Amino acid sequence: MSNSIDALIRQVGDLPPLPQVAQKALSLIRNPKSDMNDLASVLVMDQGLTSTVLRWVNSSYYGLASPVSTVQQAVVYLGQNTIQSLVLAASISTFLYRPVPGYALDRGELWKHSIGIATGAQFIAKKFGSEVSEEAYHAGLLCDIGKLAFEVLLRNIDISKVNWQDRSFTDLEVEIFGVDHARMGAEMANRWRLPVSLQKSIEFHHRPSGAGEYIKIASAVHIADTALMMLGLGLGKDGLRYNVDQKAFEIMEWSEDRIPDLFDKMTNAINAAEIFIGVATP
Repeated sequence: MSNSIDALIRQVGDLPPLPQVAQKALSLIRNPKSDMNDLASVLVMDQGLTSTVLRWVNSSYYGLASPVSTVQQAVVYLGQNTIQSLVLAASISTFLYRPVPGYALDRGELWKHSIGIATGAQFIAKKFGSEVSEEAYHAGLLCDIGKLAFEVLLRNIDISKVNWQDRSFTDLEVEIFGVDHARMGAEMANRWRLPVSLQKSIEFHHRPSGAGEYIKIASAVHIADTALMMLGLGLGKDGLRYNVDQKAFEIMEWSEDRIPDLFDKMTNAINAAEIFIGVATP
């Protein structure tokens, strides 16, 4: 399997790197010995992340009486979980917002899909505590990054062949590449030195029963992904055939008739994210 992934990466070329400042910031957040001053000192090294953090803390969402002018103040006010989400979202927005023609996704569609899944997964997992819900958000945000590696290779492949009908797109990826985009995404997360919980949740978000101790996170992402497919957001070639893992609904104590509950939350989050990263007007 590793040989297959290495061979694919050689075909694709270099995988997009997570910015060094983002990697350092995420490493500090995971280090119990670090403090907010350490985190702030790293964030200020990146103009984009500094702008993101200050824009978020001063947004109408928080409604602060006085504006926050320094990153040091912002990280104390926002807390590590929110900072981690902002760093991840800001760092991958450039990758995910571009067109993905190999999956028949226009500019911005993969980004919207990722934000929607992240928000839905967080909501589904909240009953299991803040740690699980935060991990579910991050896993949802990153679950489809493997598509960035595959999409160039998919552009000239005709999926309308008769013998491919009624099969899930992940099956087709395995047939063509030896692995699916979820496994490739897990490898990208590994090379970005993200936590094992995220690597495994990304790898098994289409079949959460295989995620072991991270089954709740993977299941939350799977259900949110299912909901977004039903809503038709970010629906490319791979959304036409989608296998639903019923075990995920049992694990998360969630029923399919509750999926519409997610629609408003996901669409509102997508709209807010577009305004936040400057691709839509408030």
